[in-house]
Amino acid sequence: MTGPVPPAQRHVTAAVVDGVDLDAVAAAVCGCAAVDDLCSGSWGGVVSYLPGREVAGVRVTHDHVVISVRGRWGIPVLELAGQVRAAVTGLVGPRRVDVVVADLAEPEAEGPAGVHGEEVTSWMATSPGDVCGASSSAPITPTAAVTPPLSPLA
Repeated sequence: MTGPVPPAQRHVTAAVVDGVDLDAVAAAVCGCAAVDDLCSGSWGGVVSYLPGREVAGVRVTHDHVVISVRGRWGIPVLELAGQVRAAVTGLVGPRRVDVVVADLAEPEAEGPAGVHGEEVTSWMATSPGDVCGASSSAPITPTAAVTPPLSPLA
């Protein structure tokens, strides 16, 4: 009688879909400085299903690859996408690479080296009487400039 196979002895299926090694793509993406982690996105839309496991954040089709990530705070999306595309270009062949920034990591006390985030300051709204910090929920009066004219059919 045999028992369950220990994790070290389990056979891990090759993660190759349509000639693309998903594990290599995932490792290359996670190695990008602008990427916090792979992310399947809302509703788990970007996932590759393999026998006994899944690779979240990578989906391969015959003509393109979708990579969904959680980006690091303060890094421009174009820079993040450039890093991801450069990292996987040699792994995906001639396919187009679509990068989805599905989430952002929480801001850190200090950002990654070489990244300069914007300084955030708090501000207070003023009320109609210019009283700082008072409620600014005064009634709004529409003006003719933003109110469309009545329809002749009304």
